[in-house]
Amino acid sequence: MGLLELAGGAAVAGWAVALSVVDLRQRRLPNPLTLGGAAAILAAAAAGGRAGPALIGALALAAAYLAIHLAAPAGMGAGDVKLALGLGALTGALGSGVWALAALAAPLLTAMAGAVSAIRGRGGTVAHGPSMCAASLAAAALAVF
Repeated sequence: MGLLELAGGAAVAGWAVALSVVDLRQRRLPNPLTLGGAAAILAAAAAGGRAGPALIGALALAAAYLAIHLAAPAGMGAGDVKLALGLGALTGALGSGVWALAALAAPLLTAMAGAVSAIRGRGGTVAHGPSMCAASLAAAALAVF
């Protein structure tokens, strides 16, 4: 892995951490972070010759999240839909297996976090953005390393 790829990975990891912290503290994912990150990832994918898979990944994941948001708005926020654009682009650019792993792991991580919260008697809602970020970064890391 070259210096450029390492810097890109560090930037994506920093973006994911920032989004996760904001979502955990404020239960929202700000548009400048979600949409700005998605645009940057799509641009980087295009520069690397992976525009098609990245765009397909972005649209497919965002469409799935949009369908869930429309069916149950209280269960899935619009910020998660916008975050799905960037994370879908990231994982889609790395291949359909990476995309599928991240797409399936994110809700499982959120479900586990909810179960732990319920066992501890804390109940309430669980932010989904951190699970989306963790699942996507883990799937991407498995593909790259």
